Amino acid sequence: TLDLTCRKAPCFVKFSEMEKMANIQAEINEVQPLLLSVTIVSTLQFYFIGKKCEILQDMNRHLEAVLKEKRALRKRLIKPRCQESLPIEATFHKYVVELLTEAVNFIEKLETHLQTVRSIPQIPNIMKNMDTALTKTEVLVMELEELAEQILKWRELQKEVYSD
Repeated sequence: TLDLTCRKAPCFVKFSEMEKMANIQAEINEVQPLLLSVTIVSTLQFYFIGKKCEILQDMNRHLEAVLKEKRALRKRLIKPRCQESLPIEATFHKYVVELLTEAVNFIEKLETHLQTVRSIPQIPNIMKNMDTALTKTEVLVMELEELAEQILKWRELQKEVYSD
């Protein structure tokens, strides 16, 4: 009978309900950052997938345009361009061939031409050095002539000494 008459106290019932609510709130607080991070990651993945999709669609449109123009492109590649852009009369073909060989020679010697052009600012110094070298050479020539004269004189003296 005591068990039957015993009622649960309302304060303990409220306490257990509050404890359950606190546990549920703690679980929500634990799950919420994980859910937020998963949402951010999936949103970023969708963003980058969307960008890649746009790039692929652009490439696809370009390739489709190339395929549509495939026949025209082949014709343009097969057809020589010089006949369209540079009509030359038959009488001048010989001169064009000569001009092309000259152009090839010029292109082959282009590096030396460029070096020559680059050396133009140095010409005054080179000329000064050449002048000094020329002066030194003239001095050496004069000394050599004097030496040659001395050798010839010595030779004459030696001939006179031996002849006596």
